Amino acid sequence: MFIVHENDFEYRFGDSGPKYLMKGPRMNFALVRFKPGEDFDAHYHNVMEENFYILEGDIDIYVDGVKHHLTEGQMIHIEPGEAHYCINSYDKPVKMVSTLAPFQEVDKVVVENPKI
Repeated sequence: MFIVHENDFEYRFGDSGPKYLMKGPRMNFALVRFKPGEDFDAHYHNVMEENFYILEGDIDIYVDGVKHHLTEGQMIHIEPGEAHYCINSYDKPVKMVSTLAPFQEVDKVVVENPKI
């Protein structure tokens, strides 16, 4: 058992990107913040499934080329092998929870030419 506070961790890119509150041993748990216009590489996972739960704002998440507009209170579940890409196309930051399980040290495969 352990307790952490998000203020004890940093976003990967200073004030945006993922902020992992837990990495392994069975799952990853992160807060993700994207400013307007920010995104990350399209990718998929071989083993891990990923969930995004939107805490604040709006985000577009493409899964296998299909656009899904998510808003506060919505969650999307992404299966292993499903290529996904997130972009904040809106005028406010988005903050969301990301979970990945089962934990794998390396499981991200970048998609070179995504169909977005």
